[in-house]
Amino acid sequence: MTEKTSEHAPFKRRIRSFVRREGRLTPGQQRALDTLWPRFGLDLPAQADDLRALLAGDRPVTLEIGFGNGASLAEMAANDPEQLFVGIEVHRPGVGHLLQLVEKGGLENVRVICDDAVEVLKQHIPDGSLDRLLLYFADPWPKKRHHKRRIVQPNFVELVSKKLKSGGIFHMATDWENYAEHMLEVMEQSPAFENVKGPGQYSERPDDRPVTKFEQRGQRLGHGVWDLLYRRR
Repeated sequence: MTEKTSEHAPFKRRIRSFVRREGRLTPGQQRALDTLWPRFGLDLPAQADDLRALLAGDRPVTLEIGFGNGASLAEMAANDPEQLFVGIEVHRPGVGHLLQLVEKGGLENVRVICDDAVEVLKQHIPDGSLDRLLLYFADPWPKKRHHKRRIVQPNFVELVSKKLKSGGIFHMATDWENYAEHMLEVMEQSPAFENVKGPGQYSERPDDRPVTKFEQRGQRLGHGVWDLLYRRR
């Protein structure tokens, strides 16, 4: 459906790559949101200056889009305390679970945003500020009529390229072969990136990407997993 903001300026609703499925917060997740969000969460745009200041620091910065329940992000942050990890997730139960893990692990190098990742990238992440951007097991939107909802599209890749430092890494992983093929095709067409493994190749899982319970379950069901690593030229 198309709305008009003026007689000559049509506005089309942006196609989103996610659907908000709130789910039920456990008491522990709600407590974590209530008590830990003021310390580790970032409310945008109110705290946009705080986010920019964090990203302008001396620490390397990894941004993960769609961290799910936060287990991988928390493990990576625990293994690399000198690096700042910023996670974006729209589902509050996952945010609450990550905050629980942050508290349990005594992690000080994690910040959390609960918002639309594309809008956060566009409006609040300075160009050339990220060392890595992670996109693990994003919704594959397997039905053909939904492929336009897949987050990895040429415009998104161009946006990511602007936010990464020169030499920065864009790391994707999926357990849907068709989505892996789609991402590979899109990335190979981008002049801003080079394939770390070589043109048209998938990468082995790097040691710094944890194997999640979700991934382990898929492997038990016979699903493959495809990693794609691209370096910003």
